[in-house]
Amino acid sequence: MQELFLKKVRPVTPSLRGLRLFQRPFLRMKKFLKKKTSGFQTCVGRNHKGKITISHRGGGHKRLYRYVDFYRLQGKGIVEAIEYDPFRTAFLARVYDFEKKDHFYIIAPKNLWVGSFINSGKSAEISVGHSLPLSLIPVGSLLHNLSVGPKQKGQIARAAGTYVQLIQKTKDYGRVRFPSGEQRLVPIRSSATLGVVSNENWRLTLLGKAGRSRWKNRRPHVRGVAMNPVDHPHGGGEGKTSGGRPSVTPWGKPTKGPKTSRSRNVRILVPRKK
Repeated sequence: MQELFLKKVRPVTPSLRGLRLFQRPFLRMKKFLKKKTSGFQTCVGRNHKGKITISHRGGGHKRLYRYVDFYRLQGKGIVEAIEYDPFRTAFLARVYDFEKKDHFYIIAPKNLWVGSFINSGKSAEISVGHSLPLSLIPVGSLLHNLSVGPKQKGQIARAAGTYVQLIQKTKDYGRVRFPSGEQRLVPIRSSATLGVVSNENWRLTLLGKAGRSRWKNRRPHVRGVAMNPVDHPHGGGEGKTSGGRPSVTPWGKPTKGPKTSRSRNVRILVPRKK
């Protein structure tokens, strides 16, 4: 994975003045695998009854969903390209499988190059992009795409720049630490991929204008105090009011102060830092 450089833009308009993008010459943008893609109909934040359950969603550019291999159970291949995924912050690696004579997508970790060989299973080496069971991974390694059980797909650390660190191993469980400080127990037969997820600098980008947010399926955020009483507990009132009660969600749950729910995961040893 090559380094990212800021893209220089002449500030001829106010939107370009606030724009901050990165040059990614190593990314393949157009020639994707048609067999591993399909159309994706967004629900624009509504449930099966048409009621809005997630606010500020809708519109956006037409996108194709890429099917990614999160299981990484078996397979040996070579990385042919690093591609952009409109549904994820991380990049994808296009891999050619020597055994099945077919292509598949995986989450591209940092420092994975075009032409690199990847392997999965117990015979894989300790190298970036290789997937192994936790029992065969050295303590202290940085991992991503971590599964929560044997022969399950990876569910932990899949976004751009994320990772977990293996800090302890026992006979039945492995102890992993998150960047937030949280520590969990994961079955020792669970699989994980070595390395940190790519595109760790994606938070440094600035959209520059509101129109780019609309392209990304994000609608304007409306304050609760600007709504009617039927739409939000803070709505209504004569003139400009401040809500008249402590901050709550549209469904009446407090948004400030202590948490209103507790985790039922008994494998969380150390909770994350507040």
